[in-house]
Amino acid sequence: MAKKSPSHPVAKKTQSHPMAKKVQSHPMARKAQSKRKKPSRPSGLGRGLSALLQDEAAADIAPTRRQGTREVPIEALRPNAFQPRTVFDDQPMQELADSIREHGIMQPILVRPVAGDPNSFEIIAGERRWRAAQKAQLHQVPIVSRSLSDIEALELALIENIQREDLSPIDEASGFQRLIDEFGHRQEGIAKTIGKSRSHVANLLRLLSLPDAVQEMVKQGKLSAGHARALITTDDPVALAKIIISQGLSVRAAETLAQQHSAARKSPSLSARTKKDADTRALEERVSHLLGLSLSIDHKGSRGGKVVIKYKSLEQLDGLIEKLSS
Repeated sequence: MAKKSPSHPVAKKTQSHPMAKKVQSHPMARKAQSKRKKPSRPSGLGRGLSALLQDEAAADIAPTRRQGTREVPIEALRPNAFQPRTVFDDQPMQELADSIREHGIMQPILVRPVAGDPNSFEIIAGERRWRAAQKAQLHQVPIVSRSLSDIEALELALIENIQREDLSPIDEASGFQRLIDEFGHRQEGIAKTIGKSRSHVANLLRLLSLPDAVQEMVKQGKLSAGHARALITTDDPVALAKIIISQGLSVRAAETLAQQHSAARKSPSLSARTKKDADTRALEERVSHLLGLSLSIDHKGSRGGKVVIKYKSLEQLDGLIEKLSS
């Protein structure tokens, strides 16, 4: 009878080697196994949109093959009533339209059915793609339809737009404010969701205290968020904003202008300005706007008066002389 071959000592040694046990029981190994067993997922507010679009499960699948995706006539879609974006820049929109014309829409548009009209859909996320598809003269667009409440539709629309880099500071701030007012979110939670600091969220929210005219300048790109922040505590942010734009001031120069304006308002020499009649003050504002420089008019009735024009550099003086001599 054949004898059983004895187990090779090397095999025994390999199976019971202390290093093998040490590697298996090492905390880093257990941590790696845990990560493989439980793949990480995005947390917070932003997970809802990703889950609805099934991006993780179908990231490498063609849009037409994604689960739940179908194509509908482009005219069956309507804009989102909760869209926080108020400005759609023409050039980026045209670039997106050119890309869609060549490659198609790579990610389906998230929509919800319109109540009472089964053949119509309201856009939740992807309005830029829908607008660009119209420019590209597409007849069909891919959609993912979900049944969402008004609250869910608003929250998803806000998050989808807030996470875009090209959203204007004012639109972004308005989105933050709506998340706070209508959903009870805190600044810390919003900051974590969009991957930015709490101070970023707080500074943008402060912009909403500015007059509508200044906010519109920020939306149009005439003023940056940094310029606008410098005007928040000033008495006349609209007039100062016009000076900043006309003179092309940097953010630091705008901050200096705002500080000087506030100091001048508090100084005794200019406190008499409040005693001037309305016509004189209106004339000061008009001439100041025309020249792009701060000035004061000291009218003394029949005795005449004087006009004081303030400039901060020789370039401003040269500009003033040029305007007066033209």
